[in-house]
Amino acid sequence: MAGQRFGELEAAVMDRMWSYGRSASVREVLEDLRPSRALAYTTVMTVMDNLHKKGWLRRRREGRAYLYEPVSSREGYTAQLMRDALATSDNQAAALVHFLAALSPEESEALHTALKVVPPRDPPDGPARST
Repeated sequence: MAGQRFGELEAAVMDRMWSYGRSASVREVLEDLRPSRALAYTTVMTVMDNLHKKGWLRRRREGRAYLYEPVSSREGYTAQLMRDALATSDNQAAALVHFLAALSPEESEALHTALKVVPPRDPPDGPARST
């Protein structure tokens, strides 16, 4: 799943799937998208099948149709995008400094809260020691 950004319709489908908090059929997603877009059933079915093949949705057959549900959360997807972006830098420390400098006060507070939940890990060589 790494390295994959959603296309416009994929993003709209995943947004709906994440908002449901349950499994949904192609028909349900289509009806939910229709007020804002003119879409054919087969278009939504193809997009959801592609998202399944890419590993973003899992599905199970119920009667003649499939019910789909997200494999990971919206937050998991966002985290993967952030990691993918960071991986493009030759100097990840500098990229992180630029990222942190650009945080809004609300984003900074969210970072502090997150670090209380998952504290930073020691580097692979172990903790830095002063001598």
